[in-house]
Amino acid sequence: MHPTGPTLARAARRFRMLHIAIAVVELASVGYVWICAVARRRNPVLRGAIAALSVEGVALVVGRGNCPLGPLQRRLGDSVPLFELVLSPRAAKAAVPVLAGTTIAGIALVALRPPAD
Repeated sequence: MHPTGPTLARAARRFRMLHIAIAVVELASVGYVWICAVARRRNPVLRGAIAALSVEGVALVVGRGNCPLGPLQRRLGDSVPLFELVLSPRAAKAAVPVLAGTTIAGIALVALRPPAD
């Protein structure tokens, strides 16, 4: 069983909540990119989603494919990678490359499909 709730120090719990919030925004951004790609929609929210995903992409490159927040999370006493809270360790390890590919494909589709009239 992963440590959750009161077994984590307050700072670790707060950081975990922040990390989850970031992940939710990023997952919503991936979904919105795909909605816009399919609907051929362009708007400031799409640009913000792509910007957020680009920042995450750079962070993953800096972290060599690992979330750069992981070391800070561990220093705060939370050794459970974020995706392992909801996925098996094997699926969690595959999540980053799958999500990266999905994101790149969605952004490419936005770029290749002209906006609807």
